[in-house]
Amino acid sequence: QAQLDESGGGLVQAGESLKLRCTTSGRTLGHYGLAWFRQAPGKEREFVAGISWNNQPTYYVDYAAAVSGRFTISKDSAGNTVYLQMTSLKPEDTAVYYCAARLIAGRAPQVADAFTFWGQGTQVTVSS
Repeated sequence: QAQLDESGGGLVQAGESLKLRCTTSGRTLGHYGLAWFRQAPGKEREFVAGISWNNQPTYYVDYAAAVSGRFTISKDSAGNTVYLQMTSLKPEDTAVYYCAARLIAGRAPQVADAFTFWGQGTQVTVSS
């Protein structure tokens, strides 16, 4: 049973920070990449940030242009928990944020189809 559990969403004012957390279990263990996507009402799901690796010690980190410099993705040493530190939040960051896991080694494409397992999402609301 694959499972990803997100937490840390909430309501904040513009300029404030939030830290999202995603824990993986079950079939997601053995994955090679974790990412955050978001979906605002009436919009398509979009890539936010991702961290991926192969069987080497190094890993890849990618950010969407809209969040680069404000958001930071990180993982624990086992790669089973991924975090998204969000700073200088803007009203346009308001969305449901989803965690996703990928089973293919190597740098992950920044598209939803590249990821196999998904969490239920956590709401982030930024007021102006």
